[in-house]
Amino acid sequence: MGKQHVSDMKKHDGESHGSLKSYVTGFAFSLVLTIIPIMVLENNWLEGREITIVFLVTAVLQFIIQLVFFMHLREEEKPRYNLMSLILGIFIVLLIVIGSIWIMMYNMVAL
Repeated sequence: MGKQHVSDMKKHDGESHGSLKSYVTGFAFSLVLTIIPIMVLENNWLEGREITIVFLVTAVLQFIIQLVFFMHLREEEKPRYNLMSLILGIFIVLLIVIGSIWIMMYNMVAL
């Protein structure tokens, strides 16, 4: 191995992808975002569509917390292959879900 390759390996091995503080902060946020919808549902603080909105908002925030604190999306270097893969994955999932809902709502053969 050349000197350059060995120094690159040492540099990569020494990199930290997250600190204990970062993981604990992410876990605390995740815990709070899990408890909020449970409390809203158990205590009947909201009804109907409002509960759905609370669930969706906390789910999206939970997703963002997971990406930032545990998947380290903000810490990657350029080019951002992980971000592009994530965007493509989200696009494919949304396409499948929205397409399935559209087909189920407007399928005249099933009537």
